[in-house]
Amino acid sequence: SHRVAMAGLCVDMAALSLLSLPSNPPSLLSPSPCASHRSWVSPFATPPLPRSSLTVATSFAVSASGGQRCDGKTVVVTRERGKNDRLMAVLGGHGISCLELPLIEHEEGPDLTRLPETIRDCLFDWIVLTSPEAASIFVDAWKIAGFPNVRLAVVGSGTAQVLENAKVDGAQIDIGFMPSKANAKVLSEELPRVGKVDGKVLFPASLKASNELERVLSERGFDVVRLNTYTTVLAFFF
Repeated sequence: SHRVAMAGLCVDMAALSLLSLPSNPPSLLSPSPCASHRSWVSPFATPPLPRSSLTVATSFAVSASGGQRCDGKTVVVTRERGKNDRLMAVLGGHGISCLELPLIEHEEGPDLTRLPETIRDCLFDWIVLTSPEAASIFVDAWKIAGFPNVRLAVVGSGTAQVLENAKVDGAQIDIGFMPSKANAKVLSEELPRVGKVDGKVLFPASLKASNELERVLSERGFDVVRLNTYTTVLAFFF
């Protein structure tokens, strides 16, 4: 392994893991068990990660170890503070220690205050959520709006889990669709129509999210309303 100094802290690392960021997992540099990986990816790079961070973490740990445990190796996990627990549990199951070092955080987007009234006052065939953060923000707005009946399409199981955990007495969130692959492109290609030719879709999203989902849905004849409810910025912790 190699040593990385960060803010005066030296860490023996199997990888500098940015699994929360939109990039493929790092390339394997050595076939030996617990081989070293090196990766640094811009937090705002494209294309989006095609699988969940947990799936990538498992594949990463297995490929890095050659099927063996990686005791004594350390991975830096970089999602927002408090959102790394499941990822660290997966890596820990393969004997990999984790250092939580958040490199990104979320801030309010310019359309956040419009979301509750939009949910309450407008009728949509689908509300499309493509990240756990978008789902969490939606749940807060849904509560403020008075728990209106909505039909949701979610990009994958991680996003769905946020909604399933948001249980409110007498109110229920209907997850009506999840695509065959967990990415926005497939979601936009597979989203079904609900009785009308020109279905209306609400897309609460990150300010930095691409417009591919809107473009594909619009090409298919959907009327898409996008609200930029949050944005992702670099975290400053020094």
